[in-house]
This record gives sequence, structure tokens and C-alpha cells, in this order.
Amino acid sequence: MCGALAGCGNSQPYVSEGRLRRGLVLVFPGIEGRGALNEAICRGLAAGGVNCAIELYDWTSSLGPLYNLGAEHRNRRMAGRIADRVVAYNDAYPGRPVVLVGQSGGGAIAIWAAEHLTWGGDVEGVILIAPSLSPQYDLARAAANSKRGVVNFYSPHDWMLLSTAITGTMDGELTASAGRVGFEEPEAQSRPAAYDKVFQIPWEPSMARCGHSGGHLSSGASDFIAGYVAPLVRTEKWSRPFIADLLRRQSLPAASQPTASPASGRAAAWRPGSRPADADQPTTVPCPQDSP
Repeated sequence: MCGALAGCGNSQPYVSEGRLRRGLVLVFPGIEGRGALNEAICRGLAAGGVNCAIELYDWTSSLGPLYNLGAEHRNRRMAGRIADRVVAYNDAYPGRPVVLVGQSGGGAIAIWAAEHLTWGGDVEGVILIAPSLSPQYDLARAAANSKRGVVNFYSPHDWMLLSTAITGTMDGELTASAGRVGFEEPEAQSRPAAYDKVFQIPWEPSMARCGHSGGHLSSGASDFIAGYVAPLVRTEKWSRPFIADLLRRQSLPAASQPTASPASGRAAAWRPGSRPADADQPTTVPCPQDSP
């Protein structure tokens, strides 16, 4: 079954039958395609204690980054294929969680794939890292189609995403991307209920300790992914209090870090070089504890 659903060779080191039985994280690279920057995302998830399958899904074409950025119709078709891939996984491993993680252009692919899926059923959540989508893009359908919702990591220091005002975003708008300025949310009187499951996390200086300096290329740093993204994958439900607590703990000096046990229901902070929790624990245990 592993071979039918994902690459099981050296190119997918975090995909195995044992991991697939625990759950699946699909990671979508940016318009440059698979490379060291997005392979670091997979390493960070594994280092952060994500013990389910982590598959790097390269949605790009061989025609180059600019084509990949502008080929919206082709990219939406690819997102439909990814949705079919999720359905096939759900059929093979019923009840196992699926999380979509997209960086830069891959953020659009993650959102479009979620839009193809059944309401509240097939995907646990969508995590966007510096997404190349317009700030006005409507997240309601993707959020409604995922149990936990949508998380957006963005940074006003991401100058690369300012260039989409000239080159265009993945959805074809000439504007700074939501990975730089965040997504606009509807006014209260017209706000869809699904936006209660949209969580936006701006860059903070404390993130630099985990390798994310605020720029586009550092948004996939493995230690940042381990400290900030892996805990979201591993918890059962996203909420504003959980995210606020995660950010607060990560901002504390290393000497002040609290520890946590699986029974506590709270997340201890990750620090570069720290050791992940037991990989055989289910994906819903708290995020990794610090090592001395």
C-alpha cells in the first residue's frame, strides 16, 4: 500500500507503512520545486516529533518558476489531483489525520486542494508558510473543508513577496502576498462562520532563534518548523489560546522554558538541537520537550 500511495525510496525518507498508518502530512514546495529549502521543512517536522508520514509533493512543472507562478488553471488541476490523492489515502487508512503544509506558491496548492475536498471530512488542517496568495483571497471554503482550519504564517519582512505586485500572486493578482501582509478577514456582519477557524501568525523576533529571520528563504528553516509548525500538526485542535500559549512559550529564554508531559495537554517549547518526544507516541501528544 505504501508504494501505491507515495514514493517509498530515498526521495521520501519519512514515508513508510508504519508512518502511513499514523497519518499523513503533505508538504508542497514553492514555485522553484523540490529542493533543499523545502526538504528542510520535512526534516523540521520529523525533528519536531511528527511521527506520521511526511511526503514532499512536488506539484511544479519543468517549465520553470515563472510558469509555475502564472499557470493558475494548470495549478488548480494539480490541486484536484492532490485532493484525489487525499481521498485515496483516506480510503486506505480510514480515520487517520491528513494535514496539508504549503510554503510560498505551495500555499495556494494546499488551499485549492482543500477546496476540492468534502466539508469537514478529509483534511484535518491546512498550514500556510509565507503563501503567495492575494490578501483578499477567500479562505472560507478551505477552512470549512478542514476540521482544524487554516493557519497562516506571514512576515512583513518578507520582501520577496512584495515582488508579486509585479509578477502576480498564484491567484493572478498584482499585489503584495498574504505571506507578507496576512489575509484580509471579512467584517463581523458578513463574516462566514468558517473564519472562526482561520488563524494568522505574524513573524516575531523570537522566531529568529529558530532560524526564521523574517525573510522568505528562512521561513522553511528546519528549527522554525520544528518549533512552530510541528506542534500544530501534532495537536488535535487549533484554537487561539493554544496558539497564543505556543508563541508565549517559544518567546521565553531557554533557561525559563517549562517542560510538559503528554498528560498536561500543554506544549513545551522547542529549541534548536533539542530532542523530540518518543516517535511512537500518537500525533496528538504535546510538542517536544527541551533537553538539558
